[in-house]
Amino acid sequence: MTIDVEKVFDRRADNRWERISVGDLFERMTWSQPDKEALIATPCAARDPEIVRVTYRQADRIVNQIAHALLGMGYARGDRMALFCDNSNEAFLVKIAIAKAGLVVVPINTMMAPDMIVHSLKHTGTRAAIADADLLGKAQDNFATAGVALVAVIPDASGECHGFPGLRDLMQGQPITEPDVRIHGDDIWEILMTSGTTSMPKAVMISHTYTYMAGLNQALSFSRGLQFESDFRVCTYLPVLFHVSDQIFAAAALLTGGSLMMGRVPSPAAMIRDITTEKPSALFGGSPQFLAELARVAQAADASTDLSSLQVIVYGWGALHPETTERLRQVCKGVNLIGIFGQTECIALHRFSIDRWPEVYHQTAPATNIVGVPSPLLASTVMDSEGNSLHKQPGVPGEAVYRSPIVTAGYFRDEEATREAFQHGWFHSGDVCEFRDDGLRVMVDRYKDVIKSGGENVSSLRIESVVAAFPGVSRVAVVGLPDQKWGEAVTAVVIPQENCTIDEAELISFCRHRLAGYESPKRVVIVDELPVTVGGKVLKYKLRQRLSTEAGSG
Repeated sequence: MTIDVEKVFDRRADNRWERISVGDLFERMTWSQPDKEALIATPCAARDPEIVRVTYRQADRIVNQIAHALLGMGYARGDRMALFCDNSNEAFLVKIAIAKAGLVVVPINTMMAPDMIVHSLKHTGTRAAIADADLLGKAQDNFATAGVALVAVIPDASGECHGFPGLRDLMQGQPITEPDVRIHGDDIWEILMTSGTTSMPKAVMISHTYTYMAGLNQALSFSRGLQFESDFRVCTYLPVLFHVSDQIFAAAALLTGGSLMMGRVPSPAAMIRDITTEKPSALFGGSPQFLAELARVAQAADASTDLSSLQVIVYGWGALHPETTERLRQVCKGVNLIGIFGQTECIALHRFSIDRWPEVYHQTAPATNIVGVPSPLLASTVMDSEGNSLHKQPGVPGEAVYRSPIVTAGYFRDEEATREAFQHGWFHSGDVCEFRDDGLRVMVDRYKDVIKSGGENVSSLRIESVVAAFPGVSRVAVVGLPDQKWGEAVTAVVIPQENCTIDEAELISFCRHRLAGYESPKRVVIVDELPVTVGGKVLKYKLRQRLSTEAGSG
């Protein structure tokens, strides 16, 4: 072993004792607290009864065995391997094993349409995949089309692998020691596909350093209220396999020596049950709409319900309604509610703590989505189209731009999209934001969701906040549809509350008293459901396509 003591630049920290590697997340704790629980599976989130609760030592050994097995199959450093799985301890261990082998994991959203799945696999040059056995029907067809080999499956609830090797088969006879693979922090370990909210998903390159920085950065906020950082226990039912939340919740938990508690499918009742039992300190609650339902169910639950362990609840994609805030604090006294704003390409995040800015929150929520201030690791401003900062021009909308160690290395095999995103030395987010007089940032809309009505730019988010206040509205999405008079007609697509009927004329009148004429909806469409991402974001491009098609056929 030779250690270079001469070179002071162009060094590469890729030795095991100094490197930054996601594959080593479990390994370090085996030298200090090997028997500490690393992974906790709620019911249905572990198919193997022996790994419902996994210590750091157990996790490291399993990861090493799977990594050795993949290398023994002939896969080499940099090869892409897809993961087509929902939340489970098994799938998460596989994900880390792929990283430890020096391969690149391509997690596929299991709810993607077939054309998006095939596009994602072909575009990334993925060679092989591991999938959930109960997703084989969808997986095999798409993998065959993309020319991807299925090398193993995670058993279904009955323990069946349906003729494919299971994880136990992969692990059989493999060493529990770490594989000898050179890894550097700047190497790409994960290619995350975007939500595809405006087009086909783009392939976001995530480095080992990105994940470490993101995890530690968020742990500083999300572990508050704890005496020791290793008491950090994160609960999430939202995906950590194919969603950027793996960077800020899973990584944060493991980098603090804490525990990651996963559920399989989002369910308020199940979350309340598991929080009562397992006592996590932090919850990723997802959308304000989901938290509203969680609070309602918790208030109606029996006396055995206990959510007092929660120190932090994190939400995103919109402002939290004060009524929801009040309900959450009745069932989780003293909890810190933090709104976050970021994206797959840059998850350094803006944060808005309701406790830090209580007056601002109560004056503006839910009509205005204030996203707070950026993380100290995030150089961020709002720019006009000429590349000028709007910092001293409050109320003027522009594009949020970022510089940070927690920014993507680029879009894999897409020079045009990468060149478009990185301009003037900044990553351009595609989000329309503006400054307030007090320096806080406001999320106005996605650029592609801004509606041009009557020659004016209209924020769909602003209109949604007004429509949501109308009695009987459960959820709303606002889009612009082609119109001869307005250019784009503001259209409110509404899901009514159970046993409620929405009168279109009354809703439009309600909006006209609260919005400018060009902002007010010109049409109301009642639906049973909205097309959404797994995180709950409405796929507005799909909504526009559907409504335009229906209008054309009508």
